[in-house]
Amino acid sequence: MHYRPLLLVVALAACSQVEDKAPASDVVANDVALDANLSGVDDVALPDDRTPLEEPNGPIDPKSAEAAGQVVQSFGALIEQKRWAEAEAVWGDAATAARFSAGLKRNRETHIEIGKPGLPEGAAGSISVTLPIIFYGKDQAGANFRKAADVILRRVNDVPGSTDAQRKWHIDRIETKS
Repeated sequence: MHYRPLLLVVALAACSQVEDKAPASDVVANDVALDANLSGVDDVALPDDRTPLEEPNGPIDPKSAEAAGQVVQSFGALIEQKRWAEAEAVWGDAATAARFSAGLKRNRETHIEIGKPGLPEGAAGSISVTLPIIFYGKDQAGANFRKAADVILRRVNDVPGSTDAQRKWHIDRIETKS
């Protein structure tokens, strides 16, 4: 089961203008400008967890993995609509976001399928969660593509000195898979 990118006013309001003053990740996001050798690839799929995602019974805890999933869902809706500046705003580092978007912009169309969020992991005052995704669409030549990736989201814990923006989920990096 996977989320489908939907533009929800609530989701956009929850993740717009995210800014993080924490140091940028040492891992540079891989470029998703898809090479000709990926044209026609159709065997890339999300993990088959066969467990339906439950609909929330109320507000989603902004610190939860589900809230991180909403950020990715909003990101997917924004890139589908080619709203690049807004899509880049859900990243923690503007330069990394711009480099990643440059690769996506070369495609005629880009969509994402979103898998189930992993379990949150803590480290040094912050928490991260990974979501498997599939980028798919048409490259600049019009050929179909599918490319698996992991979106790693991060938020700072409620520690003294942290800002509201740092305590919101943001994309730390996207690691494409071979």
